[in-house]
Amino acid sequence: MSSILSAVESKLASLPLPVRLTLPDGNSVGAADAAVHLAIRELSTLANLAAGQVGTLGEDYVEGKFEVEGSMRDLMEIAAALLTQSPVDAARAGMFTSLIRRLMSVWRHTVERDARQIQFHYDLSDAFYALWLDPRRVYSCAYYREPGMTLAQAQEAKLDHICRKLRLRSGERFLDIGAGWGGLLLWAAENYGVDATGITLSRNQHAYVNRLIQEKGLGGRVRMELLDYRKLDEGDPYDKIASVGMFEHVGRAQLADYFSRLRRLLRPGGLIMNHGITAGGVDNAQLGAGMGDFIDKYIFPGGELTHVSTVLRSLAEGGLEDLDIENLRPHYARTLWAWSDGLESQLDAAHATLDDERGKRAIRAYRMYLAGCAMGFEHGWIALHQVLAQHRDARPGDELAGDDDPGYPWRRDYIYDKNDS
Repeated sequence: MSSILSAVESKLASLPLPVRLTLPDGNSVGAADAAVHLAIRELSTLANLAAGQVGTLGEDYVEGKFEVEGSMRDLMEIAAALLTQSPVDAARAGMFTSLIRRLMSVWRHTVERDARQIQFHYDLSDAFYALWLDPRRVYSCAYYREPGMTLAQAQEAKLDHICRKLRLRSGERFLDIGAGWGGLLLWAAENYGVDATGITLSRNQHAYVNRLIQEKGLGGRVRMELLDYRKLDEGDPYDKIASVGMFEHVGRAQLADYFSRLRRLLRPGGLIMNHGITAGGVDNAQLGAGMGDFIDKYIFPGGELTHVSTVLRSLAEGGLEDLDIENLRPHYARTLWAWSDGLESQLDAAHATLDDERGKRAIRAYRMYLAGCAMGFEHGWIALHQVLAQHRDARPGDELAGDDDPGYPWRRDYIYDKNDS
């Protein structure tokens, strides 16, 4: 105990902000007026603190082994300083574990298992998510086109950013894979006149979006199906496809097959937008220092991160040509802090919404997850890439523009020029 406590006190002295610890025996160490106070209930938490295992500390918090007083932003500044090395480097050091995960990836991502994993996360409570998401419940990286935008404005800007990159046109058949609570699906239908199909594995999202479709009178050209992407009919291809915040659930071993299936769902010359979280390191499928294990256990079971270089390789192996790549990492850091601040401001309502034991654990997990991911994006340990690609594999009889007219503008101006709509 004395050696661990000595190591902890040494850690406290090196932190950028003062921290006070209340130990299991009731004694305290650190500044009395510290910005952050941790009330430790079990000695194992002290060992994790001394070792800089911030992900394991997150697990300890969820399991009630310590309490936190202070802002999540201050707590994350302290967490980053506790690390003995970058979580990317820490994950790279555990290459054997990463290899085992890759070998298990096919088994982890069956149709049935993926459905259970998605429902574990998204079917927690619609009312809970509504407390801290924007009114459209867009649960993915926002796009802060203007510095002063609110979260709601930045999410609408993101939806439009995707639609403009895809060059959506009235009457086109549009598929939204992993459509969430319908933000992009409905935005595309209402603002671009497309015939839109969304799919999800979440029962809650499926029911919620179908209610919105009926309320908005869009039943004739918008539909939301409870369906795995591997079960989609490939016989009637779409003009445009978006996959937003979904391919992280596919699994690294399935990426080439995933993109190949998307190509078969897309008409020759059609465009696809793949928007998702990517790894900061080339070799790691998750973050080290216990952070990836925390997310897998409490938030996204079965989720895997892939470096953008591997994404592009898999996309090419799947028969698609990448056209435009944009890293929105700073935008996601700001989005996550907005979500974290929103949840912190609604903790009483969150506890009223999720009032059983599972709900209490979920709230504690999300407090750590949202703030921890914001920290991860700020430090560049993870990123967010939008990859625009095209189905260029024309068969005899297919109508596909030649090289002089590739079917999309040669310059990026069209994404930003409001006259091209």
